[in-house]
Amino acid sequence: MSLDSMEGLIQGFKDRQTRALARIISRLENEDPERDELIKNIYPLTGSAKVIGVTGSPGAGKSSLVDRITHFLRERGDTVAVVAVDPTSPFTGGALLGDRIRMQEHATDQGVFIRSMGTRGSLGGLARNTKEVVKAMDAFGFNWVIIETVGVGQAELDIMNVADTILVVLTPGAGDSIQTIKAGIMEIADVFVVNKADLPGADRVATEVEMMLDLQSDKKEWRPPVIQVSNLQGTGIPQLMEAVSKYQEFLNEKNLLNKKRQERARAEVLEIVDYQWQKLVRKQLTLPGGINELLYKVAHRDSDPYTAASFILDMVIASGQKK
Repeated sequence: MSLDSMEGLIQGFKDRQTRALARIISRLENEDPERDELIKNIYPLTGSAKVIGVTGSPGAGKSSLVDRITHFLRERGDTVAVVAVDPTSPFTGGALLGDRIRMQEHATDQGVFIRSMGTRGSLGGLARNTKEVVKAMDAFGFNWVIIETVGVGQAELDIMNVADTILVVLTPGAGDSIQTIKAGIMEIADVFVVNKADLPGADRVATEVEMMLDLQSDKKEWRPPVIQVSNLQGTGIPQLMEAVSKYQEFLNEKNLLNKKRQERARAEVLEIVDYQWQKLVRKQLTLPGGINELLYKVAHRDSDPYTAASFILDMVIASGQKK
C-alpha cells in the first residue's frame, strides 16, 4: 500500500516502516492539514516509551552525552529515538541540525531513529511540535525517546511538559556554578550530570550542586543525584543510567508517573484550545472592519482593552456558531 495516502501511511506506521514514521513526523512538524487525523490514529498507541529530556547551557556537551547514552542503551538491546532541537537562524530561517553529524555512529542502526528539529522562533528550548513528534516515536514502539533541547539557558523549561525524566547537564569552567545554580533550570532536574568530568573543576561543580541540594532537602521527596560523566573517556554512563532507573522506580512506587502524565495531558488539551482560539481570532483579523475597527478605537482611546476583548470573544463565538 502506498505511503502517499493517509490509509497507507498509517498502515505503514503500524507495520513499523521507518519511512512512514519519517513522513508522519514531517507532516506533524509542518502542521499539515491532516495533522489532527494523524494524531487521532497514533495517540492510542502511545504511553510505553520512557522519555528523557537532556537540557543545559550551550556547549555543555549535550549531543555527545545523548550519543553515549544511546550507545549504552543499544548495547542493552533497547531501541532509541532521539529528538534533537537546534536553533533556527533569524536571518535565513534555516537550522544547523548538527546533531546528525555528531551522531553518525548510529546512522545505519535500525534500532536508532534520529530527528533534528529547528526551533522556528519558539522559545523555551523546544520546537513547537516537539510533543507531537515524541508521540509519534512513542507510538512507533521505541523503548526510549531522548529529547535534546536547544540550550538557551535559564528559561529552558518547556522540557518539563514533555519528558518524564530530566537531566540537567553542567560543565566545569563554563559558568555552571553558583550563578547558574540560582536559575530556574536548576530546579527542574531529576538527575544532575556534571559533564566533561575529565576537566579541572568538575569536583567543585558537583560539590556546589550537592550544597544547593542540602538546602532543599526538606522540600522534596526525591533528591536528584549528581553524576560525573566524561564523554571523552567514556566514563560515568552506567552510573548515570542507574540513577535514571532509580528515579523511574521512585515515580512508579509513588504513582507519580501517572499523575505527571495526566497533568500534562490536561495542560496539553487546554494549550491546544488556546492555540485554536488564537487561530480563529487571527482569521478575523484578515477580514475588513470588525476586530480591526475595534482595535483602531482602542489605539485612539475611544474604547478600552477589556471591552474590546469581550467584544472579540463574543464575535468569534458567534462566528463559530454560524458554522
